[in-house]
Amino acid sequence: MPPIEPTASEPKRTHTVKIHHRAADTHYTVQVPEDRYILHSAENQGANLPFACRNGACTTCAVRILAGEIYQPEAMGLSPGLRQQGYALLCVAYPCSDLEVETQDEDEVYELQFGRYFGKGRVRFGLPLEED
Repeated sequence: MPPIEPTASEPKRTHTVKIHHRAADTHYTVQVPEDRYILHSAENQGANLPFACRNGACTTCAVRILAGEIYQPEAMGLSPGLRQQGYALLCVAYPCSDLEVETQDEDEVYELQFGRYFGKGRVRFGLPLEED
């Protein structure tokens, strides 16, 4: 669901976003307009949250959505399956409603997304790679 574009006579809608930063055991409540990224707005309001790439390609800023809805078309770092399970990347997420989220351990999200593809099978060193 894309952010709602206000008309000239309508003000932008702003949503309350509650963020639990699990690693720091810190809670933040911030106000985020529908047309602004959550991470950027939260930082501007004093929140100290994890991030790395700021473009939706990694999972450092991953959160689990506990309540509410977001729009994150640029979240390349999350598979569609993880998005459907309620994961989001704050650096490229827009609020569509009031939200409650909690940060995730980057390794945990990475394992959920890629773990089944790595560490399986035989590893061979050297190039060129030959077919079995």
